Amino acid sequence: MSVLFIVVACAVILYVAYRTYGAYLSKQIFQLDDSRITPACKINDGLDYVPAKKSMLLGQHFSAIAAAGPVNGPILAGIMFGWVPALIWIMLGCIFIGGVHDMGALVASVRHKARSITEVIRVNVSRRAWFLFMIFIWIALVYVIVAFTDVTASSFVGKVVLENGDVVTGGGIASSSIMYLILPLIMGCLMRFGGLSENLAVAIFLPLVGVAIWAGAYIPVVLPFDSLATQQQVWGLLILVYCLIAGVVPMWLLLQPRGALGGYFLYAALLAAGIGVIFGGYSVQYPAFTKILPDGAPGPDFWYPMFPILFITIACGACSGFHALVSSGTTCKQLDKETDALAVGYGAMLLEGMVAVVSLACVMILAKNSAMISKPPNFVYAAGIGSFLELMGLPAKYGVSFGLLCFTTFVYDTLDVCTRLGRYIVEELTGWKNWAGKLFGTAVTAGIPVIFLFSTMTDAKGNPIPVWKVFWNTFGASNQLLAALALVGIAIWLQKSGEKGSKKYLVAFIPAVLMFIMSEWGLAVAIYDGWVKGVGHPVIPWVSLLLIVLSCFVVVETVNAMMSDKQPVQEEETENV
Repeated sequence: MSVLFIVVACAVILYVAYRTYGAYLSKQIFQLDDSRITPACKINDGLDYVPAKKSMLLGQHFSAIAAAGPVNGPILAGIMFGWVPALIWIMLGCIFIGGVHDMGALVASVRHKARSITEVIRVNVSRRAWFLFMIFIWIALVYVIVAFTDVTASSFVGKVVLENGDVVTGGGIASSSIMYLILPLIMGCLMRFGGLSENLAVAIFLPLVGVAIWAGAYIPVVLPFDSLATQQQVWGLLILVYCLIAGVVPMWLLLQPRGALGGYFLYAALLAAGIGVIFGGYSVQYPAFTKILPDGAPGPDFWYPMFPILFITIACGACSGFHALVSSGTTCKQLDKETDALAVGYGAMLLEGMVAVVSLACVMILAKNSAMISKPPNFVYAAGIGSFLELMGLPAKYGVSFGLLCFTTFVYDTLDVCTRLGRYIVEELTGWKNWAGKLFGTAVTAGIPVIFLFSTMTDAKGNPIPVWKVFWNTFGASNQLLAALALVGIAIWLQKSGEKGSKKYLVAFIPAVLMFIMSEWGLAVAIYDGWVKGVGHPVIPWVSLLLIVLSCFVVVETVNAMMSDKQPVQEEETENV
């Protein structure tokens, strides 16, 4: 079967979903109305509340939510279970679960004065549920930072020898990455103080990202340590220092310009993959299902561990609780008009689903015995993108470098958004909202991951394994449980704010039940692996148990609220809380 047929079919399905189900959500469920003034326009403080054009916000939001998830997850799940189960979950998940989740969190937050999804729960459920949910989210954010920091740092060390003998060095990727971070700072200053328009700024700085990719190979940054493991740990520490800075600087200086550049950069990656798929003549080689017997029947290990591991391995690209934090943390403070939520909330989720499909295509074109299957997912993705770009005459060396920088672009956007959101949570919990509080909240959020990055992780046989690999399933399970709780919050908001007897809340509540079951199951697996098999870091099963307990308390509070006739806290009261 041709990869072209699969990818094009997925693109058409996602477009139709945007025009139909997306429009239904916009008009019938959330009833978007541009006559309402958004918090970004009403407050507009130049720091956190800054209205952005739909195109810039879409790029920034897309690059923030995309991260490593739609690359790592589909590749890992595709290799483990085959590409068909992964593809089915990606398509159904992003259309009916992830899209509802992202758009619902964004609209609910805007309707609650750009407060977070946790505030939606506080207003519509209880203050106790809000407090427990805040702790849950902060723990999940730390998981995200640990997993994504380590997998990004792995791109900055060692080297990859391509089939044609070319070498792509980690130091070259690190150099390109540093230059990529400097460019938006200059771009933001020119737009803020030099009157440079967004379109002209992108036209100038986007090609410079290409220059950074080319130049990185000639001026590699290699840390002065003999051990690759030590180099990776130090790179991880430096990335966390970046998070510390990015978590407190104004949005216009880094988050918005880098998001715009990152968004267009990711569009370019999708375009490159599209060209490769259309003109490459690639056929599907990897098995559709890996856990089947020779006669084609499901094997004894087909349903488990595919259920629940598939649903927590592929988070971003299908449904991700982290998206609710982005939607209701930073994006809601930049939404210019309510109707922009359709493109920014629902549309960006479908775009991420397409990124996941492209990532999965990088697995489809591999033979089952390919040596690439044993490589980390970021290298599988980069190799696939590199092979697509070769069709345009770009040398494989630069194509792979482009793919790796795409990957780190995903992650940078997510890491600093995570750190900023962690800072918001610490500020809310402590009430410490001056500059000292901002620095403290950021330092705690970016500092805790250092403990795990400098720990040695082992598998069941005592062999060292990467930190990100140990934390990925636990991150996925906690992330999906976060999505379930966010969907529950959206559902109860729709129930409380809608007409009596309306069933609109079911578009969020039914997906919430599925996500809750799969994520709790996944956390139970993490507890079993930690306490029975002795796999990974000893803190993982304890934190997994804590997350299960916290989530169950939140669910109990939510059920009580849904069965109660008590109305939500009024807006005037909310101001004074």
